Amino acid sequence: MNHKQIINDPKIGNKAEAYEAFDDIPTNPNLNRTLGDVINARYARRDMLRGILGVSASASLFGSAALIAPSATKAAPRAPSRYRFDELTQGSDQTHHIADGYDADILLRWGDPITAQAPAFDVMNQTPAAQLQQFGYNNDYVGFTPLDQSTTRGLLCVNHEYTNEEVMFPGLGRQDKQDFKGMTKALIDIEMAAHGGTVVEIARNSLGKWHLVRSSAYNRRITPLETEMTIDGPAAGHSRMQTHADPSGTAVIGTLNNCAGGMTPWGTWLMAEENFHGYFWTNTRDFDGKPDLSTHADAISKRRYNLPSGWYAWGKYHDRFNIDKEPNEPNRFGWVVEVDPRDPQSKPVKHTALGRFSHEGCETTLSRDGRLVVYMGDDNRFDYQYKYVSTGKVDATPSANASLLSDGTLYVARFDADGTVQWLPLVHGTGPLTSENGFASQAEVLIDTRLAADALGATPMDRPEDAQPRGDGTAYIMLTNNTRRKPTQADAANPRSKNTFGHIIEIKEADADHAATTGTWSILVKCGDPAIAEIGAHWNPETSDSGWFASPDNCAFDAEGRLWVATDQGRKWDKTGKSDGLYALETEGELRGHSKLFFRCPVGGELCGPCFTEDGETLFLAVQHPGTDGTTSLKGFARASTFEDPATRWPDFDPAMPPRPSVVVVTKRGGGKIAT
Repeated sequence: MNHKQIINDPKIGNKAEAYEAFDDIPTNPNLNRTLGDVINARYARRDMLRGILGVSASASLFGSAALIAPSATKAAPRAPSRYRFDELTQGSDQTHHIADGYDADILLRWGDPITAQAPAFDVMNQTPAAQLQQFGYNNDYVGFTPLDQSTTRGLLCVNHEYTNEEVMFPGLGRQDKQDFKGMTKALIDIEMAAHGGTVVEIARNSLGKWHLVRSSAYNRRITPLETEMTIDGPAAGHSRMQTHADPSGTAVIGTLNNCAGGMTPWGTWLMAEENFHGYFWTNTRDFDGKPDLSTHADAISKRRYNLPSGWYAWGKYHDRFNIDKEPNEPNRFGWVVEVDPRDPQSKPVKHTALGRFSHEGCETTLSRDGRLVVYMGDDNRFDYQYKYVSTGKVDATPSANASLLSDGTLYVARFDADGTVQWLPLVHGTGPLTSENGFASQAEVLIDTRLAADALGATPMDRPEDAQPRGDGTAYIMLTNNTRRKPTQADAANPRSKNTFGHIIEIKEADADHAATTGTWSILVKCGDPAIAEIGAHWNPETSDSGWFASPDNCAFDAEGRLWVATDQGRKWDKTGKSDGLYALETEGELRGHSKLFFRCPVGGELCGPCFTEDGETLFLAVQHPGTDGTTSLKGFARASTFEDPATRWPDFDPAMPPRPSVVVVTKRGGGKIAT
């Protein structure tokens, strides 16, 4: 399908869905060897043909308990779950739900004033100036860093990924169908002010409830409209980073499409720039075909990054987002941004040493010798899993760690058929990464990280999203889906030529060291309904109908070292009949692969976050784009949501207010650690 066909698809109800459908078309030319091929080779084609995964594959994944046929109704697990709560019942409706015994309170909503000077939110009279002092749109990653030893005060760091103009502005409607005719400069500037991130101080009162400290000097917005940032690392100052506004190639305004993220051991916040390509415009565009890149020296690079895609009209009013006027500006996005939340006057830094791609997450841990390790996925079909290892060691003095994200080695993963993972260094002069092959320097290796990973023969993955490392050398990789896998690219015993539901990979690094360049891998779960054999799902057989899920996205460990997984099914949640939610997933022992539903979103919303405080007594969740995804398939509604006619008005349920993306804070009634 081309751009115009996607826009006019009656099943697609909003621009964000169209944007994702457009990105469903892979840009990776190196598709001869997929993860499906590797799984096929590892578990043996003959055995896998015998069943959903085959007897030997099932036993290798879950042990002999997995040979029990799935049933529609499950009894209580025979082994005690490490997650102590009564499972929530799956479903989908206009509001959110939490397991019994817990409160899920709205902490921050789009438009809430975050500074003492900020005006009250007036949804009918929005302005850029007001939005710059109000909580942004589509909250995604949530990070928390305490301000005292009691964990009753802290700074909340929240990414704002994108905007949904159809339910954000009155009387506007869907703009991608109208060539953005309704998008004025004022509306675009509001969109830009609603992107980026928010830092706020929050406090917990004597009743255990959290609230915004609106008068705090820490509170600020970080946006692509006006926040100045520094570019550092090997690509800083390179000619391809230079623009008319910044001939030095070391300064840039803002960050955008910030999806998942991370916090460093020294308390700084990492904002991952994901699908940046959709914000760039060209006057020579013909979206029935492809943009004219004939005059661009880096045309191969732009095509590999799907640039420009034109899903926002920012380039109509801001020259830096028009590649005809600033062809290098896209090279200044797609990085990881470091922010010091404790210093409101500090400039955020874009770290080019971590590579340029559609960053989904940047979760950190330490190597055995104390170096910083960052796991990152490239959230695109048939793209790659990465990690970064610093040269220096983390110091107890925060200021001593300033160079750790500027000086290190970036690696990309190759998953081999024998169950090993090889981390391939993206270093100029290594293997094919030479001038003869188009990589004249380390700067060019990092600006064109995807092309460099292609050249190294990394394993094309099924949309690697968040990755969560644990201190014992284990990491979990969320692979959300890949509906573009062809039958020739799928493994025979798991015949998902269209992998709608995703899966999770577990990596065990050699010597339990996250800096290792080798390790082993296995499949933790294959997602979807285990009662439908054709889907090819695999869970621990004790998993209930409410417990299985689809499209794993964000994940986190709690204070007990237990894994929690949030889902993002997009508009295809009707394939499961379940709203997105948060699941407690066992990774060890007899219940390995067992999942329980803890929280679910209002219809059309995606669950992000999740983030636990160090004492395990508070869980922060982010619900973005409530009432938008998949509403054309919603029974009883069956149409696209708009500002005037949304599928839900969560969380206010005010007839004068559209749905509002919000951060939810979860606590246990009566106090105590969550799920204990």
